[in-house]
Amino acid sequence: MRRSFRVVTFVALLLLAVAGGVFLYGRWWLDQPLPLPAPTVNFDVKSGANLKGVARELMAAGVLRDERVLVALARWRGVDRLIKAGNYEIATGTTLPRLLDRLTQGDVTQAGFTVVEGATFGEFKRALADNPHVAKTVLDLPEAELMRRLGSTQPFAEGWFYPDTYYFSSGASDFSLLQRAHRLMQARLDAVWAKRAPALPFTDPYQALILASIVEKETGKAEDRPLVASVLVNRLRLGMRLQTDPTVIYGMGNRFDGNLRRRDLEADTPYNTYTRVGLPPTPIALPGRGAIDAVLNPPRTEYLYFVSRGDGSSQFSTNLIDHARAVAKFQKNGR
Repeated sequence: MRRSFRVVTFVALLLLAVAGGVFLYGRWWLDQPLPLPAPTVNFDVKSGANLKGVARELMAAGVLRDERVLVALARWRGVDRLIKAGNYEIATGTTLPRLLDRLTQGDVTQAGFTVVEGATFGEFKRALADNPHVAKTVLDLPEAELMRRLGSTQPFAEGWFYPDTYYFSSGASDFSLLQRAHRLMQARLDAVWAKRAPALPFTDPYQALILASIVEKETGKAEDRPLVASVLVNRLRLGMRLQTDPTVIYGMGNRFDGNLRRRDLEADTPYNTYTRVGLPPTPIALPGRGAIDAVLNPPRTEYLYFVSRGDGSSQFSTNLIDHARAVAKFQKNGR
């Protein structure tokens, strides 16, 4: 009887030792870095992908030696249905548990692109089209249909997207990024419109957006925006033509070859502010915060004219005689 008890005890202890050894070996094995085929591996998890399919693709990419180990670990943890889509950068030293953590927590590589102040909507679209991390879904839609899907009553897209740097997970749709930029612009415009200066020559925020886009294109230095805005606001109040080159250039479209000629200034189009009084029909670019702020809260000045000094700054004048002198000095090298 005593001998049988000793045998049972020995077997039990042996099994415990084996189990402990297996456990310790398993812990050690899980702590080993994955055998990556390169220092970093970029891997895309498509929307709707399941764990088995992801594990199979990771094995094909050389990240896993056996797809079953990832599936087993995920099921043991109860996270096998929590895989998140996105682009993942798997670096040397990554362990299997860490990889699973990233796949289930959405710890994805962030892509990004920048739209600068004064860019056009066409340039914004090209930035989206050229970005390999963006899923293209709406770029070919007519502007009116795109704006309708964005919830806007405006049929024209120009001006309605906030210039900024946008970060996103690889595989994000162009529509989601356009929606973000549109909401930012709408929120910024609404906020400043609510605190606008009194007696401005605008009847709605859209007109302010149009003028802000002109200010954006007319200024090379941020500190000049308020004064440029004051000139254009003063002209609108007096019923003077705005006479700004960027509107003419925008109206020319692809016909503009980099050289604005007198005949271009005299050719009437809806965007020619030399031939027409008031604002053009749409914005001519995507204005930033500074231009919007300047237009809706311009300083009080008597300036009616400005001319570029050639270094990005402008010379401002209150009358045509002083303006002619400034043009002679800065545009004609003093002659």
